[in-house]
Amino acid sequence: MANGNLSNDIQRIESATMADMVELRLREFLKKKAFKPGDALPKELELAEALDVSRNVVREALSRLRMLGMIESKKKRGTILAEPDIMNGFERVMDPLLLDQKTLQDLFELRLVLEMGLADLLFARITSKGIEELEKIVEKEVNKIQQPFRLKFEIDFHSKLYQMTGNETFFRFQNILLPVFEYVVKEEQKLTGKAKVGKVTHRDLLELIKKGKPEDFRKGMKEHLAPHYERVNKRIML
Repeated sequence: MANGNLSNDIQRIESATMADMVELRLREFLKKKAFKPGDALPKELELAEALDVSRNVVREALSRLRMLGMIESKKKRGTILAEPDIMNGFERVMDPLLLDQKTLQDLFELRLVLEMGLADLLFARITSKGIEELEKIVEKEVNKIQQPFRLKFEIDFHSKLYQMTGNETFFRFQNILLPVFEYVVKEEQKLTGKAKVGKVTHRDLLELIKKGKPEDFRKGMKEHLAPHYERVNKRIML
């Protein structure tokens, strides 16, 4: 990609917030020039001259973009625009011990919304193999009937539902939220002395999937998650 006159494409910055502003200007420049993944960025010296800052400041700003996965270095090509992994940042920080109670609550509620919204994707891409795998999970859970709630089976069943949607980003996001889900469920157990279970079981949900009606599945899922929604509606915080 031709660089042209960089001074015309990147607005110069104030020295008071150099690193932040250089990062901002670089983002603006990449958008303005319609960079695509694989396109080579101008050299550090060229950027420094265009922005009227030192190379060290440019290097720091580029380092930030590199940490975000927006750019990467390639042998013989220099720095190029990368296709960022949008889930990478979430995966790094999604630890319940690092998050406050309000954030945990918000993320858990987000998980509930996702559970309700997967029906159409699930039914559009369902396979006999997927149903067989759900059957195996349910059978294992039924054999542990003396324990009314087992977090492992809850996770296994719902994770399989996300996987069956065929949406990789959806599935990864669900995996990212798993630690929050586990944490909140355990906290609920501490508050109430037991984990509440909805009237609709995993077996019931599986039967609804077999009947092939998304709207019925959504209603069943709402009943399955009813104890969680009850707490949310009452605004009971952890």
